[in-house]
Amino acid sequence: MEFLDRYQQIVADAIAKYTFKDKPEELYEPMNYIISHGGKRLRPIMVLMACDLFGGNLNEAIKPALAIEFFHNFTLIHDDIMDEAPLRRNKPTIHTLHGINVGILSGDGLMLKAYKFFEDLEPEIFKACIRIFTHTGLLLCEGQQYDINFETQENVTFDDYIRMITYKTGVLSASSFEIGALIAKANFKDAKAIFNFGKHIGIAFQIMDDYLDVFGDQAQFGKKHAGDIYENKKTVLYLMAREHATEEERKELDYWYSKKTDNIDKVYGVEKIFRRTKVDEKALRLIEKHNEIGQSYLQKIDIPEEKKKPFAELANYLLRRES
Repeated sequence: MEFLDRYQQIVADAIAKYTFKDKPEELYEPMNYIISHGGKRLRPIMVLMACDLFGGNLNEAIKPALAIEFFHNFTLIHDDIMDEAPLRRNKPTIHTLHGINVGILSGDGLMLKAYKFFEDLEPEIFKACIRIFTHTGLLLCEGQQYDINFETQENVTFDDYIRMITYKTGVLSASSFEIGALIAKANFKDAKAIFNFGKHIGIAFQIMDDYLDVFGDQAQFGKKHAGDIYENKKTVLYLMAREHATEEERKELDYWYSKKTDNIDKVYGVEKIFRRTKVDEKALRLIEKHNEIGQSYLQKIDIPEEKKKPFAELANYLLRRES
């Protein structure tokens, strides 16, 4: 997708321009380290895409787009510490290289730098963007806490799970689109429609993440295989497996999820139940459902179809990903 390459280049150039040269290096170099690994840099691209969609000035959106990228990476650093994850994007995580204290501080530094990147916006748009940005951050923290709670909470419902991934993943994509729309001075109805498009694509993206954790190619995915099973995370795969498992299989799931262990037998045992209950197929159908809901919100925006086409292409690309 050529349009994606163009936006990625804009983001890459901006990141190069705003590389941290501050002191002490022990704080800022880890921040540069995680930002430089890049990934697909989807969320800043979402800001730019929405700004373009509504005819905004892309130059005004570049620094807020970087704010989203900095904030996203702040969450990844802290997420990796909480999950004790050794890898991120096939590279050693910051706390693995520099220790937990540096991981916490560099994550905090990225979050605070993110706020500074909204300062050039005109006052009313600045206030609106900061309100969305801060609310998104709080929801993300709530989602992360729900995720932690689920590890020891006996009864987690499907609705609990959807709320958790909406807060943890969906709202950041949604807010990225909405902030881009606001910078372009889109009307309230259209800004909310693109927000809801992003929310459902984000939900589908997280379900795909859960799917790939178990059924994806570890080398391409860049994370420890079945890390969610090791961590007792009650993902959509676990919830659907419990719903469709036999009583004996449910007891086996309860047994394995009562232990936080690197025992390979645990992974084999849980994966076997996942495959028998066909949760891989069910998860893929759920991904498609949320993609369709997201696309329905996109259709509500009163803009020529040709301009909306890249958004549909982006969603389909994200949900077909292997890593």
